[in-house]
Amino acid sequence: MRVVIADDAVLLREGLIRLLAETGHEVVAAVGDGPSLVSAVVEHKPDVSIVDVRMPPSHTDEGLRAAVEARSKLPGTPVLVLSQYVEVSYADDLLADGRGGIGYLLKDRVSEVGDFLDGLARVAAGGTVLDPEVVAQLFARRRRGDPLRTLTAREREVLGLMAEGRSNTAIAKHLVVTEGAVEKHVRNIFTKLDLPPDDEQHRRVLAVLAYLKG
Repeated sequence: MRVVIADDAVLLREGLIRLLAETGHEVVAAVGDGPSLVSAVVEHKPDVSIVDVRMPPSHTDEGLRAAVEARSKLPGTPVLVLSQYVEVSYADDLLADGRGGIGYLLKDRVSEVGDFLDGLARVAAGGTVLDPEVVAQLFARRRRGDPLRTLTAREREVLGLMAEGRSNTAIAKHLVVTEGAVEKHVRNIFTKLDLPPDDEQHRRVLAVLAYLKG
């Protein structure tokens, strides 16, 4: 495989270069910051890139942001993200296009050489490889951030019927309840989804969008 490496830690970067060379792969570029990663990916069109999350200048999530940018410039380019800790800020963006060719592993996994190389090969082939800890935190964040979980079963049912385009009158008839009861459920839905008073139809659209995303 032809590989681009982006990591500002010289020892790890050199270690990866040596490991990949010894296993028959070619490192076409090794860089230490996000913009250089994007340039290297566009220039070399590698089979896969290995990217550290935290790089200069702020050492926060430059690597992740650069990986997202690289995939926007070269759609589907395979990227294996390495991180000392789980960073979920841009993980959703990496996974969002559904193209595959994405990996996200904790750096500790690199010491398990066989598993690391196997994961790298799967990413290069268009697969998705996620560290179990990354998966756990992504799902935990989604559960915490999902406003739909605050809705009652009846409110979810009403929102589902709203998503079908039904009016309050039609919903009341379908559920065999009064229209006043439906209006109360709708008000509760708006409150729980944090949709303040506005044009009624506008709020219905936003509520349905939240339902579809959930």
